[in-house]
Amino acid sequence: MSLSSPLSSPLSRAEHFIWLTARVLEQRRFAFHFLTGSAGRGRGAEAVEAALTAYREEDGGYGHGLEPDLRGPLSQPLHTAHALRVLDSIGRCDGLRVERICRYLTAVSTAEGALPAVHPSQRGYPYAPRLPVVDDPSGDLLATGPVVGLLHRNEVWHAWLFRATDFCWAAVERLDESHPYEIEAAVAFLDGVPDRARAEAAADRLGRLVRARGLVVLDPARRTEYPVPPAYAPGERHYPYDYARVPESLARAWFTDEEMERSLDHLAGLQREDGGWPIARRAWAPGTALETRPIVTIEALRTLRAHGRAIS
Repeated sequence: MSLSSPLSSPLSRAEHFIWLTARVLEQRRFAFHFLTGSAGRGRGAEAVEAALTAYREEDGGYGHGLEPDLRGPLSQPLHTAHALRVLDSIGRCDGLRVERICRYLTAVSTAEGALPAVHPSQRGYPYAPRLPVVDDPSGDLLATGPVVGLLHRNEVWHAWLFRATDFCWAAVERLDESHPYEIEAAVAFLDGVPDRARAEAAADRLGRLVRARGLVVLDPARRTEYPVPPAYAPGERHYPYDYARVPESLARAWFTDEEMERSLDHLAGLQREDGGWPIARRAWAPGTALETRPIVTIEALRTLRAHGRAIS
């Protein structure tokens, strides 16, 4: 695309933003999802995986700031979860690549068989203040739920999954107070776990909790009337599309068609003049904000397209 050409559609504006600002990984992800025809999908997936491999460590995990809020070269659960999401999105969450990841997950799991949000090895390297490093971290649903759900959805079977799945079930079923990111993690687990009847029952309860506690903005025009959860950035609120990224998610049943459409209108309207979407979380370093916006932009476009919105 010529930089002098008209930037009219959301996709063309986002493409300009990606080529201008994104890391190689996000450039290749954008090309795979939005610019590559069906004939070139295999080559596109290879290009994404090649870029992702640069972040992989010898222990099977991923590091080097793959998840921008954690810096430094060492593997971390959040980096590795990010890598799994990328592999899942290109249809390559299988084989030896995932076996290596599961070995890493086993090595860094807590006594409960779950993942910590941040492994103590992060100490000595920069990290976002919202992710404190402690010497003996406990298992965390926010870190573990999305990984377990994704592996189940891809029909991956590994010994690590048994205890991690039990941990997630226990954590989800005792939630009576929570915050939006933890609910997102619970949904990611429930969307992939094999026991669908149990997952549907748990999701129904969480949906009622989300609405009762005001953990979702149901009318974006009145968003300032909804509370911001403790420790979140000013204005860091969640909308129906944050929980139901795809129509097939169990969280989609939590919202009426009108509520969902209003939230998607809001998401589409967040695209900035430069073509990218903004970061909701509190920015803590200039470089990490620059690296995060292309990731957020790709996910916004994927969400809009998944729900049938025209982006090109």
